[in-house]
Amino acid sequence: MAVTVQNDSQAHRFVTTVDGHSAHLDYVQHKDGVLNLIHTEVDPALRGQGVGEAVVRFALDEARRNGTRIIPTCPFVKRFLERHGEYQDLVAKPA
Repeated sequence: MAVTVQNDSQAHRFVTTVDGHSAHLDYVQHKDGVLNLIHTEVDPALRGQGVGEAVVRFALDEARRNGTRIIPTCPFVKRFLERHGEYQDLVAKPA
């Protein structure tokens, strides 16, 4: 399934809509540019189809393109990072 994700910077979330159902990843952008990925929500009709992972992957790829570090507050993002070590370098070091 092809999933198109966009950054809705006004709403502070990465979003997608598939067959009328939505998924999003909310974030807070700190003054130092670090993105705190705080909550992923996937419509029940889309669960188990890789839509949530597509949204998280898009957010992480965008962070990489922009040279941005992330804080994985969301448990779904944390689990994704555990399975995809290639994104570990994006995690901001604790202050």
